[in-house]
Amino acid sequence: MSLELSMPEQVTSAALAKTPLHGWHAEHGGRMVDFAGWSMPVHYGSIVEEHTATRNAVGLFDVSHMARFQFRGPGAESLLDRLVTRRVRGMPVGRICYALATNESGGILDDVLVYRVAGDSPGVGSFQLVVNASNRGKIWSWIDAQRDARDEVDIHDATVETAMIAVQGPGAGELMRSVAAADPVSLRYYSSATFDVLGVRSLVSRTGYTGEDGWEVVVPAAVGLEIWVQLLDRGRSLGARPAGLGCRDTLRLEAAMPLYGHELSVEIDPFQAGLGFAVELEDHAFVGREALERRKQDPQALRRVGWEIGGKRPSREGSTVLADGRQIGRVTSGTFAPTLGRPIAMGYVEPAFAAPGAEMTIDVRGHALAARVVKLPFYRRPTR
Repeated sequence: MSLELSMPEQVTSAALAKTPLHGWHAEHGGRMVDFAGWSMPVHYGSIVEEHTATRNAVGLFDVSHMARFQFRGPGAESLLDRLVTRRVRGMPVGRICYALATNESGGILDDVLVYRVAGDSPGVGSFQLVVNASNRGKIWSWIDAQRDARDEVDIHDATVETAMIAVQGPGAGELMRSVAAADPVSLRYYSSATFDVLGVRSLVSRTGYTGEDGWEVVVPAAVGLEIWVQLLDRGRSLGARPAGLGCRDTLRLEAAMPLYGHELSVEIDPFQAGLGFAVELEDHAFVGREALERRKQDPQALRRVGWEIGGKRPSREGSTVLADGRQIGRVTSGTFAPTLGRPIAMGYVEPAFAAPGAEMTIDVRGHALAARVVKLPFYRRPTR
């Protein structure tokens, strides 16, 4: 069996892709924006209110724009094992691992989730690879370039055939229990299973991008809207509300989760980004391994840090970081953190300035903001 690739046609710049929930978002006050070629809601009126609802109750996110590639066949495990920085070989069914795809120079092409799923699960391959929407085409082409003609694996892009909904927050477990045929709370963090949700066979994972406990549900696109509406209806008594990309960004930044195109890029390697835990070099051959063995030892490489910033003015991506009268780094993400009530930022600095407690300034359009490096994450969910 040879490798086969099937991918829907790319949308043109004049026609943004739409998720199965797009009509609902537009009809219910979603401010729709172009995000990685998809028309997505940035908010439904208030980013802060949606952020707070997710921290204190339940936030529902349409994440159907995230790419979902299915790998089937006896060669799926070995192919993925040499594509990503974590060891895939031997992963048990139900396990999910966070990993990176790197180029030959060790630069990050994307951060991904690798799911090991049952081979006979309806509509799901033996593995699922979840990829950032902005990198869908790039990673698809990269996989094609790395494949071996001897690989016995079929790969299918199931992105437009499915919908993906994230249920996040302290009330997410109670909501999921009310709609699922099996107990989703029994799933370990970063694990998945296939069972019915509101009568629909679904791939359910205990994953998220908010810093809260939560689940992500993959269902056929044809029933995505029905599942979304019913989740909102069932969750109303728990304080559930729809949430857009705006608060998804403030939530992930408080939790110090890196975002591709900001903290992650081909110019950055995993060790600079503080993601060394996601790289397994020993007895594991993957693209970029040799370069990463060298880069791991580089004492001069910039390091990802987090800052708390004095005053109320937030810094922004690209702001210059200064110390000792010179530039020592740059900001990659910044916001006023609703949960913390103060501005925070992440970015890269020279190693000598990366320790918690180090003080420096951030130049925001001529305003010098006092900044102090702090231990990440900024926010850690309380034990409930």
